[in-house]
Amino acid sequence: MALAASIENLSVIDHVGNLFTFCGGLGMFLYGMHVMSDGIQRSAGDRMRQLLGILTNNRVLAILVGALITAIIQSSGATTVMVVGFVNAGLMGLGQAVGVIMGANIGTCITSWIVSMESLGDAFKAMSPSLYAPFLIGIGAFFTMFAKKQGKKLAGQILVGLGLLFLGLDFMKNGVAIYTELPIFTNAFRLFGENPLLGIAIGALVTALMQSSSASVGILQMLASTGGVVTTASAVYISLGSNIGSCVTALLSSMGTPRNAKRAAVIHLSFNVIGTILFGVGGFILFHIFRSIGQAPINSVGISVFHTIFNITCTIVLFPFADFLVKLSSRLVPEKKVPIEEKDSEETAASRHLDERILESPAFAVESALKEVVHMGYVTLENAKLSMEAVYDRDPEKVKQVYENEKTINNLEKILTEYLVKINNLSLSEDQHFIISNLFYTVNDIERVGDHTENIAERVEYMLNNDLSFSGTGIEDLKAIAQKAIGAFENSVLCRETNSREYLRKVISMEDDVDMLEEEFRDKHIARLSSRECNTSAGVVFLEIMGDLERISDHAMNIAGYVKDEI
Repeated sequence: MALAASIENLSVIDHVGNLFTFCGGLGMFLYGMHVMSDGIQRSAGDRMRQLLGILTNNRVLAILVGALITAIIQSSGATTVMVVGFVNAGLMGLGQAVGVIMGANIGTCITSWIVSMESLGDAFKAMSPSLYAPFLIGIGAFFTMFAKKQGKKLAGQILVGLGLLFLGLDFMKNGVAIYTELPIFTNAFRLFGENPLLGIAIGALVTALMQSSSASVGILQMLASTGGVVTTASAVYISLGSNIGSCVTALLSSMGTPRNAKRAAVIHLSFNVIGTILFGVGGFILFHIFRSIGQAPINSVGISVFHTIFNITCTIVLFPFADFLVKLSSRLVPEKKVPIEEKDSEETAASRHLDERILESPAFAVESALKEVVHMGYVTLENAKLSMEAVYDRDPEKVKQVYENEKTINNLEKILTEYLVKINNLSLSEDQHFIISNLFYTVNDIERVGDHTENIAERVEYMLNNDLSFSGTGIEDLKAIAQKAIGAFENSVLCRETNSREYLRKVISMEDDVDMLEEEFRDKHIARLSSRECNTSAGVVFLEIMGDLERISDHAMNIAGYVKDEI
């Protein structure tokens, strides 16, 4: 009665003020979580790139990687979206994806433990995070605005995010505290506890709308911390539903992707549905036998404990059945039977590999772009070799093929440049910005090598149309300089791929050799022209081809130089 009277005494402005306080708190909570995860992700930087190398067929390591990534970006749904992107890009197989998805569910528990720290304030007021939240924001803002080192700026960003998260929780609690003891709240949570399907559905719906199980569980913990309104049974069922709701983002993201990417999203859904069924049935039986347990109030820490036990237990129980989950996904998303299996074009494969889902994590997006730049380098390398074969063999079919390959190289340049622009607009560390800048230059240098390769093919076509040919000595000279020039380019691509000083030294050495050979062969060729050993028109083409090869080695030196700066 006293509560009802106190609520009746509130004016419309008070009710609107409480609503605004709750909405503002929710906004601060979500934004704080985003800012904090962004800061952690940027500070992790290259370490997250290195995680791709850990994603082997060792599923235990994959689980650890999945847990770590999710702990950083604080959303199992976002991690699974990235996994869908990795599978679609060919960076990860379904066997590896299972482990990462299992680990993602464990990693998402970190936010619930951060939120539950607020409950410690009830027993230890001096440890209440909301007490320190304004101080954390102040210190973080000071570092962000005035620190000169990138590391301190990122630390400031993390502190600001953490402070906003706790302050948002405090605002939400203040906004709803007076209403939580109303019969409608009590009856609603009692209903969720007595009806598992309804509780699970509510948890799934709220999480699907917010696209973050961490956020929905955090709100549940906030309501639990206001005092006795959330029962143990309702908290269990809503938490189970939140795990299913976290799959919606990945399922939507997988629409329009190849079957393997869809299967990765289905594995995530299957894992959570099976876990929810096991715990839901177990909880239903337990709470019907021991009604007092289900109807007892639960606090924020209790929700964190259950959330963690659920995800770890599901991973342990279903880990031996990982292959079964892969097979189940294949059954649910069957392979379409086609009479002839067509290979993707280079452009289609590149577009698929540069999956926008990977942009969820800038560090992985940088790694993915780097791999495709290297691939473009290898495509151009093969075309360079083909163009010189056309010179030696006087083969018009090889000339045509060089032209076709050059179109592919130009298309790859466009696709890669657009993707690099998208990455450059993400929240990157200084080192990542430097790498992306170098990749822009590298793509341009590779495309220029492709242009010189096309020039060589055009010169061969001119010689065929005018019935011109080189002397045996001229062919041998071209083979010698081409070996060094194309070798320099090949080593520059290897240098970009491995960041190895060994390949860098080879590029420098070969580029010097090309310069010396070009000068030596030019003098020899002019001497042959003077003694009329060579046709003048063919002689001009010979010098032009040597010029193209020398420029190819220059671009190789540029590419290696970018890597040298990074090293």
